[in-house]
Amino acid sequence: MSAAQPASRSRAFFNEPHVAGFTHRAFAKAMGFDDADLARPVIGICNTYSEFNNCHAHLRELAEAAKRGVWQAGGFPLEFPTISLGEIFLSPTSMLHRNLAAMDTEEMIRSNPMDGVVLLTGCDKTTPAALMGAFSADLPCIHLSGGPALNGHWRGQTLGACTDCRRMTAEYTAGTISAETYREIEENVFRSRGHCMVMGTASTMNSLTEALGIALPGNGATPATDAARLRLAEQTGRRIVALAQAGLRPSSLVTRHAFENAITLLAALGGSTNAVVHLPAMAGRLGIELPLELFDQISRRTPLIANLRPSGQYQMEDLHFAGGIPAVLKELLPLLHGDAMTVSGRTLAEMAQAAEVHDRDVIRPLGEPLQPEGGLAILRGNLAPDGAVIKQAAATPALLRHRGRAVVFKNFADVRARIDDPDLPVTPESVLVLQNSGPVGGPGMPEIGILPIPQKLLRAGVRDMVRISDARMSGTAYGTIVLHIAPESAVGGPLALVEDGDEIELDVANRRLDLHVSEDELARRRAAWQPPAPAYVRGYGRLYLQHVTQAPDGADFDFLRGRDPAQATPQPKF
Repeated sequence: MSAAQPASRSRAFFNEPHVAGFTHRAFAKAMGFDDADLARPVIGICNTYSEFNNCHAHLRELAEAAKRGVWQAGGFPLEFPTISLGEIFLSPTSMLHRNLAAMDTEEMIRSNPMDGVVLLTGCDKTTPAALMGAFSADLPCIHLSGGPALNGHWRGQTLGACTDCRRMTAEYTAGTISAETYREIEENVFRSRGHCMVMGTASTMNSLTEALGIALPGNGATPATDAARLRLAEQTGRRIVALAQAGLRPSSLVTRHAFENAITLLAALGGSTNAVVHLPAMAGRLGIELPLELFDQISRRTPLIANLRPSGQYQMEDLHFAGGIPAVLKELLPLLHGDAMTVSGRTLAEMAQAAEVHDRDVIRPLGEPLQPEGGLAILRGNLAPDGAVIKQAAATPALLRHRGRAVVFKNFADVRARIDDPDLPVTPESVLVLQNSGPVGGPGMPEIGILPIPQKLLRAGVRDMVRISDARMSGTAYGTIVLHIAPESAVGGPLALVEDGDEIELDVANRRLDLHVSEDELARRRAAWQPPAPAYVRGYGRLYLQHVTQAPDGADFDFLRGRDPAQATPQPKF
């Protein structure tokens, strides 16, 4: 090995002196591999396949395609599993386990003798979890998404999960569709393998990997069922071998400029509010700060140009045929750091210039946007001194400036018990308030911020209201919903002090969220406030409650921030 070549972790491992090297080689040969295999760069295929994760049902096939690419490029692929966070089946919320999955990924990368890794993910929290872990281990890596599912179809309507899950449930609750029709829609809303096909959290995070420079073009929008996804997997396998041989670690690629590019794309796509939690957590692993003000500054200067649900009309399959994420990036180039390098070996600008927009109704020109500002806005005020977020692109314009009286729910069990009570003192002008649903109070900051409209208002024709909480909401959701209020109520934030009848004012244009209660009264309430009992007293749950940070810091564990690059020299075992 010449001095110009980076140290090879696998070569050091399989060539240790004496019994250690002998044992490492012998046990590898027990699997049918030989010395020629062991001389190649070892590439880990981090596979989050699970039968409890419907979005990942096809990842075994993608893993095999990635392995083919690794073999073609002269590498030696070895697949390994990590925790799979299925959004639908996992309780109480996948976000509770994102940090655990990140720890799993980091430690498996660090502990096994690999020279590079393909991160194979898809569903909402799996992508940020894998990238957080990989960034801390700081070994050459590349991301490969499972891709979005095909559009749903029903009686001439294009359906999207789970935007239409909520829309059709509201109509069923309102009595405008029958139980038979509701069941028929259920069988047509999600009709293929892949993750949610609207611009929800999965589509958002997997698209942002292209702007971050940690995935190849096409990663975000190529459908899961398209043969192009398998070809992309092979290309990814070939490319990681080159990255490993060059020793190109994430810390040299994923810079502050790369994150600014990702936030710009987030704004232009009308992407998920969850990205405002995940991106700071990912950046924190590389020692990069992403304050909430940065999200707001970039959103103010970045027009919404992707006409995608839930903010627009189309879905990921349509975006793919319109040119995909590379075409969106091409439109955004005047707002991007085009000289940022990517895992493709080209700059972001070089990668985007090769793209072409094929449908101007899906991807608008920069000068003819759907909205002049990006999809998200950051709010502050005496109710959210450390910030809150709203997806203004998916809100009702008339409600973006609103003043109403609070109807307060102490937790989501309280919502379930009372939301459809005919005697609930609520009007269309009320502000629904949910407490104790943040990182600590949730626990795990569940996606329950999209409080249901009370049944009596649904039946009167109401389809949106102002709703505020310290919780999150699915990226597939829509409505005038303020989220991630910090500090959260469970740790004594001002949200904990709100009572029924208090006046709350939302002013998105001026980025304000204020509680109109006197300071003296708030001081009286604060003195009487008691924190809720902890949700866990042992195990991982207790660790989570003791170390999770607030939403503006990414809800990561305080002891996981930063990186500790995986070393080339194995630790002696004999």
